[in-house]
Amino acid sequence: MGNLLRLLARDDAGNSCCSHQKYDVFLDFENAVPSEEERLLYEDVAEVLRGSQAVIHDLQQYKGAAKEIREAISDPGDDYQRRAWEMVTPLVQKLKQFYLFSNDIEMIVPRILAELCGPEISPTQHLETQQALVKQFAEILEFTLKFDELKMTTPAIQNDFSYYRRTVMRLKIEHNGMETVEDDVTIDHQLANKMSLFYANSTPMLKILSEATSKFVTEHKEIPLENTTETLGTMAKVCQRMLENPELIARFRREETQLFILRVMVALIILYDHVHPVGAFVKASNVDVKGCVKVLKDQPASSSENLLNALRYTTKHLNDDNTPKQIKMLLSV
Repeated sequence: MGNLLRLLARDDAGNSCCSHQKYDVFLDFENAVPSEEERLLYEDVAEVLRGSQAVIHDLQQYKGAAKEIREAISDPGDDYQRRAWEMVTPLVQKLKQFYLFSNDIEMIVPRILAELCGPEISPTQHLETQQALVKQFAEILEFTLKFDELKMTTPAIQNDFSYYRRTVMRLKIEHNGMETVEDDVTIDHQLANKMSLFYANSTPMLKILSEATSKFVTEHKEIPLENTTETLGTMAKVCQRMLENPELIARFRREETQLFILRVMVALIILYDHVHPVGAFVKASNVDVKGCVKVLKDQPASSSENLLNALRYTTKHLNDDNTPKQIKMLLSV
């Protein structure tokens, strides 16, 4: 198993009790392997992650049916209507697959958290001894960011689904309420409503992730909320300190690992902000938001701008009155 090497773990002399603990650590995201005790969960998560790769690939390829829909709206002729319908229906099937996959995320995340947040050892010890699961959780976090980023930049998703639902309603009326159209494309009314709510959200996968985490905290009374938020905060610190230390960066064998850690760090801040009652931006937070933003701003704009926007627009508490002005200015809110 890859080792979490604690090179420095101390409070700066003279700092107050709320100061951020200093960590320079190495979390081996490239080589971590599971223990025998983790194997079953690890394989289940690996299956979900394979599905996530397919979802991202299909979403990157999603082109939409804007042209055909415009033609069908402007010309009620049967040819244009049929062409638009034939174009939209396979796209809606893809959207259905994406939505159903979010259920897999909703189911697997609490199982991972139960392993990583258990009260029997500290969050740091969990990170030290369960790096393979930590890596998988990080990959789910990165997937969440990627999915929502692609969804926000693909307006065709909601346009296509809206056209599909309008057409289903129109054809249903024409067929005296018969459900034949929906049967053909295997999306019933209840599922279509759930999909509408999912895609109406600006960050649907983050919503699924944060709700699954909050539900985990509510249902597992034996695990205090602080264990979960401290685990998220500790992971964010690990990512931050790795990115701040050139010696640790030099250990990465793959160039893309640095960007991966950068994205995971941001996703952890966002998730922490959604799960913790007062969020990530208050002074007593377990997350060094200012330090993380500095790390981001030290990166090329091509790597950092979308991540900075994610902090600006997808966090929950940034605009709260108790968020320090310095942090708001740093993020130009």
